[in-house]
Amino acid sequence: MQKAPDTNDSSPARRRLLDTATRLFYAEGIHAVGIDRIIAEAGVAKATFYKHFPSKDDLVVAHIEEQDRLGRAYVAALPASPPREMIAAILGRIGDAATDADYRGCVFLNAAAEYPDPASPVRRAIDARRVWYRDSLQKLCAASGDPSPAMTAGLLVALSDGLLEGAYLDDPARIPSLIEEALAKLLPKA
Repeated sequence: MQKAPDTNDSSPARRRLLDTATRLFYAEGIHAVGIDRIIAEAGVAKATFYKHFPSKDDLVVAHIEEQDRLGRAYVAALPASPPREMIAAILGRIGDAATDADYRGCVFLNAAAEYPDPASPVRRAIDARRVWYRDSLQKLCAASGDPSPAMTAGLLVALSDGLLEGAYLDDPARIPSLIEEALAKLLPKA
């Protein structure tokens, strides 16, 4: 029987491994970065890596889940506002991220491109994030009185995906005005 991964987030070695992997995965791609490099740059022994992550996929899942937790925490920390303003603030985070000099697109979309099998643990972690995101937007749409909150939330997720990639491939300075225009069309002010 395989031992369950150590999920003790207080371990300095685990933290270094996760931070190193996050940096390298985002900069170079998940499949392009090997375990040996992560171990070397994190300054841990191979046995320490395997104590915390039985496989590279376990590390990738931990990375995805951590990025998800950070995103959820950001949304939870937003000041209480009317639903349309909350949606604008959530989408506004895309514009904020896109202005970072090291922006390379969406962590989740990038990882999904490297893990095409929908049954893989990595894709299941990405799917869990997308379900939460869509559900959060749908609740806000419903609270705003939208007559088709599920459809509008689906459109907002598609818009988010496009903005995340467009911010990387095109001019990120355009993102705030694109968000404003899209929200005016999808969620007109009452």
